[in-house]
Amino acid sequence: MNIEKSNIANLPTKYGKFKIKAYKQDHQEHLAIMSENFDTLDIPYVRVHSECLTGDTLGSLKCDCQNQLDLALKFIAKHGGLVIYHRQEGRNIGLLNKVNAYALQDKGRNTIEANLELGFGEDDRDYSIVKEIFKDLNLKKIKLITNNPKKIEYIESLGIDIVERIPAITKSNKYNEHYINTKKEKMGHMF
Repeated sequence: MNIEKSNIANLPTKYGKFKIKAYKQDHQEHLAIMSENFDTLDIPYVRVHSECLTGDTLGSLKCDCQNQLDLALKFIAKHGGLVIYHRQEGRNIGLLNKVNAYALQDKGRNTIEANLELGFGEDDRDYSIVKEIFKDLNLKKIKLITNNPKKIEYIESLGIDIVERIPAITKSNKYNEHYINTKKEKMGHMF
C-alpha cells in the first residue's frame, strides 16, 4: 500500500488549537487532527469520523454527522486526543451516488435500502488508512468516541486496546430520526 504523508502543521480553529497531518491513499486524502498535547498523552481519546460533505460542510439535517464532528472536536480540544477525518463520502459510495441515495430516501427508503438499490453494500468503507494512521502515530491504547460497533471491531482487530468507549450522542431532529433509527435498529449502533 502506497501512502503519502504530509508534514505536521498548526491548525487554530473555533474549537481550539490543533495539529494536522494529511495522508493520501490512492485518490483519497485523509486527516489526522491532533490536540496540541497529543504527543504527551498515554491513552488519547480518538474519533474516526467518516466524511459527510452534506452534513459536515452544508449542515444537512438528514444526518447527525456535523453534530458528531462538532462534539468530537470540542471534546478533543478539551481532553486531548485525535480526530481522524476519514474521507470516504457516503459510506464510500461517493458524492454523486450519495445524492442519488438521498433521492431514494426522499421516496421512503432508509439509508441501507438506498445503498443496496444503487448496487452498493450497506457500508462500503475501507478502514485500511486508519490502520496506517494508528501505526504512524504509534497508537496502541485509545479511548474511542463512537456509536458504531463495526468501527470497534475493526480497531480491535488491529491489535489496538480500546480501554474505554465514549458514546457520540447528539440531538435528533424531525429530518434525521429515521436515519438514526436505521443506524440503531439495522446497523447495531449504540446510542
